[in-house]
Amino acid sequence: MKKLLAVASILVIATSLFAAPKAKKVKQVTLNIMGYGDNSNAEGQTFKRICEEFMDANPDVKVNYELLYDEAYHQKAVSRLAAGDVPDIAYMGADARWGAEWQEAGQQINNVPYYPENIDASLVPDFFGTGVKPYLPLGGSNYCTVVAVNMDLLNKIGGKIPETYEDMKALAKTCKANGIQLMSTHGADGWVWGSCVMSGIIPRTTGDLKWIEKAVNKQVKFTDQGFVDALSVLSTWVKDGVLDPNSVLTDNGTGMSNFVNGKYLMYIDGQWAFGEQNLGKLSKSVKLISIPQVPGEKACAGSLAGAWQVGYGITKKGTKDKKVLDAAKRWMAYFYSYEETVQRLQDGGISAPIIKNFKLPAGMDPCIAEKATLGAYPSCYVIDSYLTGVANDTLNAGMQDIVSGKITPAALAANVQKAFDAQ
Repeated sequence: MKKLLAVASILVIATSLFAAPKAKKVKQVTLNIMGYGDNSNAEGQTFKRICEEFMDANPDVKVNYELLYDEAYHQKAVSRLAAGDVPDIAYMGADARWGAEWQEAGQQINNVPYYPENIDASLVPDFFGTGVKPYLPLGGSNYCTVVAVNMDLLNKIGGKIPETYEDMKALAKTCKANGIQLMSTHGADGWVWGSCVMSGIIPRTTGDLKWIEKAVNKQVKFTDQGFVDALSVLSTWVKDGVLDPNSVLTDNGTGMSNFVNGKYLMYIDGQWAFGEQNLGKLSKSVKLISIPQVPGEKACAGSLAGAWQVGYGITKKGTKDKKVLDAAKRWMAYFYSYEETVQRLQDGGISAPIIKNFKLPAGMDPCIAEKATLGAYPSCYVIDSYLTGVANDTLNAGMQDIVSGKITPAALAANVQKAFDAQ
C-alpha cells in the first residue's frame, strides 16, 4: 500500500512538472475603422471578410469597425468628426465629396510613410500638387463615363463603332430595324446622369476639359451657351433615337440585364460595372470606349471623365499611439495585398492596380484588358467631384426631366445657376 501511494505521489509530481504551461492571454489593441459598403453589396461583404480574416491572423488586434453606405456614410462621418469620435482608419478621398470633411477636421495627413511595401507610390496621384497623399487609393483612376459595346451584336446587325454623330444616327436606325435600342443607362438613379453621362459631354461642347472646375470657382456660368449645349445633347439623343427615352425609368439591375440579354447595343456606366461578375459570358465580347462624338461637339474629342479612386487612409488620430499605428499599418498591408488586389480586379472594383511589378494572373476577366485601354482618352473631371449640394441635385433631377421632355436645357441651366448662387 505504501509503495502504491509513493508511486502515485511521484506521478502527481511528474505530471505537475511536465504539464503544458498555461497560455498567456494576448493583450489586444483596438483598431477603430470607418468602412464603406453594406451587407448587400460586394464592397461591404469584402470589407467584413477582410476584417475577420485579419483578426484571425493577428490575435493581438481587435478591429472595431462601422460599415456605412452612400449618404449614410457621409452624414455619419460629419457627425463623428464633429463629436471628436475619430476613427484610426477611414474610407476617404481627396475631392470635395470624399475628402472635404476629413480635410476640414485636420485628420488627413501624408500616408506615404505608412504605405505597405508592395505599393508603388509613384502610381498614386499627387492630389494637391504638394506631394501629400492622405490615403491609399484602391487602384488607379476611376473611369466614370464609359460606354460598353456588345461587339457580337454589333457584328450581327452589320454595324461598326461610330466615329461621327452621323454614324451614331445611322446606327440608331439600324438598331431600331433590328428591334433593339442603340444606347441606354440606369437613369432611374439620378446621379448617373451627372457622373456617368454629362461629365464626359461638357468638355466636348465647351471646349474645356476643366470647365466644371471653373464653374464652381465662378469663372464661368451654368447659363453659358456651352453648358446649355451639353444639356441639349440629351434631348437631341432622344429625338434622333440614339438614347432610349425609357432609360429614366430603368434601375441598375434591369439596365444591366437588358444589356446582357441583347436589348441594348451600348450601355453607359462607370468602369466598375463592367466585369465578368455582371456580364457573364458577354465579358468576352465587350469593347469599352468613351462616349462617341456628340451633336454640337467643338473640341476635346473622346473626353472621358475619371475620378481619383477612393480608398483607406490612416488618420492623424491613428498615428498618436504607436501600438495603434502598428496595427493600422498591418491592416493596410492585409487589405492591399496582392491577393485582394487581384480580387478587386476580378470583381471590376478597380481598373488598374497600384502594386509594384504587378503581373496579371492567367485566365482573368477579359474586361480588365479593355479597361486598361481607357487611359488613352483625354481625361476630364467628374461633375460631383466639384459640384455638390442642391445645385448638383437640381442638375441630376433636371437631366432626367430633359430626357422625359419635361424641361428645356436652357431652363435647367438657369435652375442650376440659381441653386448654385444660393449655396
